[in-house]
Parts: sequence; structure tokens; C-alpha cells
Amino acid sequence: MADPGGRVVLVTGAGSGIGARLAGVFTSDGDTVVVADQDLDAATRTSAALPRSVACEVDVREEDQVAAMVVDLHERGLHPDLVVNNAATCSDTPFEELPLTEWRRDLDVSLTGAFLVSRALFDDLRREGGSVINVASVNAARYFGNEAYSAAKAGLVSLTRSLAVRWAPHGIRVNAVLPGTIQTPIWDERLRHDPGALDRAAAMYPLGRIGVPDDIAHAVAFLASDKATWITGVSLPVDGGLLAVGSTSFARSIEEHV
Repeated sequence: MADPGGRVVLVTGAGSGIGARLAGVFTSDGDTVVVADQDLDAATRTSAALPRSVACEVDVREEDQVAAMVVDLHERGLHPDLVVNNAATCSDTPFEELPLTEWRRDLDVSLTGAFLVSRALFDDLRREGGSVINVASVNAARYFGNEAYSAAKAGLVSLTRSLAVRWAPHGIRVNAVLPGTIQTPIWDERLRHDPGALDRAAAMYPLGRIGVPDDIAHAVAFLASDKATWITGVSLPVDGGLLAVGSTSFARSIEEHV
């Protein structure tokens, strides 16, 4: 694909959920989107429904796969100037029983994946004066269980700050968003067994509802836009007021309900 219009945006974990909606928002803004996912079928389905997009299979945990993805994109004439590190996994095994494999998986996908992808695209980002946005979580800021996932997201927030400072002289901005509970297909199985789960969770949020992928996608789009050119190193909660509550007991009630 030569001479794409608008920006070139790479979104990881874009085969479904928040990542797929991110891809849709950016294509609607006239950007070309690389729909990157470990599941090529899911990436292809997302891409097929969008204009100006290409599907790309990549396991962000694997350095050689990330490097091969960059080579493939360059051969297609695609040089990303915006990277959204969205890929994540979340173990729900109690900490005392948590296998090392699940601990490593959550850290490797969310944190190491963001490291590998961002580092591999540094030259493109520097050339374009680009931007990196990391999809972290409210779990990075307060206790909500899921220790491996939470540790990975806290590391991602730290990486966001570090890269924002390190890469600022190159004109690269680095920010993060911290979503609260978002209704995505990952909830489908839970709701089949517990239809009231999201309603109970919604009651715990000051704004009285669960988030939807658009809430995150539009926040990311703002941070990536020309309206945010003097914003870097920020981790923006997109959480319906959850972190404003500030109560540990409230946080535990959220964990119990969701």
C-alpha cells in the first residue's frame, strides 16, 4: 500500500473489543490503520469492515515477530506515526494459586509487548514526530485484584512517563489512558452465567454506568490529535469517576461485584 492517506496508525490487540473500536475511530478520521492481533482471523474480520486498513498477525511478546511486522509494513509503504499499545491478557486466578506461566503472560503481553512494539517503531515515530498511547487500566492506580494484570498495567504507566521524557527531544509524545470496566465481548460468557453482573458493577461507578469501547476510543483519539500537542507523560483515567472515590473498601466492593 503506497502513499496512504492521513496518518498511519498501528493498534495492537485490534481484532476485537476496545482495539477494534479504536481502529474504527481512526479510519473514520481518515487515517490508515494497521489492525494487529495475535489472532489473524479476528484481525482480518476487523480490517474487512473498515476502509484504509490492513490486517497483521503478530504476537507482541515475540521480538522476532514484532521485527518481522515492521519489515512487512515498510515493504507495504506503511510507516506508523501513531502507535496504540492495546494488547493485553488478564488472569483471574487467585494470587495464592497463580501459576508463573499466567503471571508471565500478563506481563509479557501488556508490558513487554508495549516495549517491543514502541522500540521497534522508534525510527518511524521520530521521523514523523509521532505519538504513542498505551492502554493501561485503573488497576495501575488502585487495588482491584488481578495482581498479574495490575502489575503489568502499573509498569505500563511507568513506561509511559519514562518514554515521554526520553523521547520528547525527538518530538514524540507518549501518553496513556486508564479505563475502568468496559463492556466488551469478553463479558459475554460471564453474562450468560450471571446476567446482572454489569448492572451491579454499574451501581458502583459515580456516573452510574459501565464504560463502552467508544469511551476509550474517543479519549485515545483526543490524546493522538493536534488538540493535545502539549500533552505528554499523562495517564488519563477514563473511568466514570471511579478513581475519584478514593476508598479501598469501595475498590474491594468493585472487585467483588465484577
